[in-house]
Amino acid sequence: METARAGFTPYPAEFAERYRAAGYWRGETFGRMLRERAAEHGGRIAVVDPGGHGVAATERRWTYAELDRRADRMAAGLLARGIRAGDRVVVQLPNAAEFFEVVFALFRIGALPVFALPAHRYAEIGYFCSFTGAAAYVVPAVEGGFDYRELGSRVRAENPALRLVLVAGEDPGEHVRLADVPCDGPGPEAFGGEPGPEDVAFLQLSGGSTGVPKLIPRTHDDYIYSLRGSVELCGQDPDSVYLCVLPAAHNFPLSSPGSLGTLYAGGRVVLCPQPAPETAFPLIEREGVTITGLVPPLALLWLDAAERGVRGYESLEVLLVGGAKFSEEAARRVRPVLGCTLQQVFGMAEGLVNYTRLDDPEELVTTTQGRPISPDDEVRVVDDQDRDLPDGATGHLLTRGPYTIRGYWNAPGHNADSFTADGFYRTGDLVRRTPTGHLVVEGRAKDQINRGGEKVAAEEIENHLLAHPAVHDAAVVSMPDPYLGERTCAYVVLRAESREQPPKSVELKRFVRQRGLAEYKVPDRVEFVAAFPATGIGKVSKKELRAAIAASLTTG
Repeated sequence: METARAGFTPYPAEFAERYRAAGYWRGETFGRMLRERAAEHGGRIAVVDPGGHGVAATERRWTYAELDRRADRMAAGLLARGIRAGDRVVVQLPNAAEFFEVVFALFRIGALPVFALPAHRYAEIGYFCSFTGAAAYVVPAVEGGFDYRELGSRVRAENPALRLVLVAGEDPGEHVRLADVPCDGPGPEAFGGEPGPEDVAFLQLSGGSTGVPKLIPRTHDDYIYSLRGSVELCGQDPDSVYLCVLPAAHNFPLSSPGSLGTLYAGGRVVLCPQPAPETAFPLIEREGVTITGLVPPLALLWLDAAERGVRGYESLEVLLVGGAKFSEEAARRVRPVLGCTLQQVFGMAEGLVNYTRLDDPEELVTTTQGRPISPDDEVRVVDDQDRDLPDGATGHLLTRGPYTIRGYWNAPGHNADSFTADGFYRTGDLVRRTPTGHLVVEGRAKDQINRGGEKVAAEEIENHLLAHPAVHDAAVVSMPDPYLGERTCAYVVLRAESREQPPKSVELKRFVRQRGLAEYKVPDRVEFVAAFPATGIGKVSKKELRAAIAASLTTG
């Protein structure tokens, strides 16, 4: 379907042929994937939504057959309202069952979900709708105290192409109630058929921390291969129960192995409305959850709760931690505290995903961020002039492979900067490679603090700070300095039991110095805060921390 390929940089023919010949691309699509799982596992539970949020107050337990049927009826209803193959539809739903009903319906039509996060507001949503020429926007009514219907009204008034705002919830306001859309009627076969495996399946958001996110086009074939590889490496099967804790639309909880990987394996997806241990642990216990994925700040909260005696996580077999580097100090706590296997994940929505393996030695699991899924993932570690570096040297990560994009959607300017002439993606990550092929993340190029010509990796300092018994979490950022250009500022969140008698900043500096840290790496400044600002997925927003310290220096 040509409309579903607009704005897409295709894989060169010789690479596509190689990936098909190797069996990576098998001609699968998401619509057919669900159909096949429903035929094989029709009576098994596919999705559990405990309810209690703005979309639905009561629990829903949908079987594979019911999810398949709901996707068909939603597809027919969307077609009846004019949504066609190639149309873009911004989907901004919380962790609710309707998320899967809608996206599988769009997959079958060949319309492209644009995956927005619940935390996005007018600046982001207005841009997504305008830039993509979105035909529809799907939201909850009210979630987390925010009225998405008002946002829908504003965005629709400014975007003539936006024909529909669909609201999951009982009161849609001036918009269309999502529950009124499904119908029995002609499906995609009446409008040109379902999309092909080489077509774009959806648009994801880049993980960049500056500016408005770029859009990442993923095809059915390439993304399903990443699911299949993740399922194999994480040991998933039809008995697996995955707890979706992070926002469902984000790449990590979607595909590593995530909810879509779990459905590919025929397992059960349990949606968690809030990530706090008080909400997640009872769901883990009730549903017999075997696997879940967390970002490092959340993993630290779970570890602290377990150490305080909070129970309910005992069925967990595998904990994946990704989205940002997980410190060695924290990684070593997972097995003794939670009693499960840690898998570190280092990946990006643009493609490349690395996992530590289930049978890796504990030292590799706790000190590296894994190695690539595919034998055909090409990884280069290069210096500032794109010259390849030997194993053990820190450099810029470049990659290409059977599930790494060849260009952002409709972004020729960004593509010229983000991809080499021969198709390698410039990830922006600084890594070193071990002799085993595992990668160790040393930071982001923009997080590499240049302190008077001395390069300081923020993650290295954070790891030392986290070893202090009073420190719960740490984030190191640059702050402007008229003499050195940049100095280091360490933001620190203390453990609850240390807040009444907190350590002084000089004590923390002495502590890291005594651990053998070079003097130029000892934080120039330490700021104690109750919590870190977070991005929509729950990562620490270093952009906001940098802005805060810069403002403090200006006013102070």
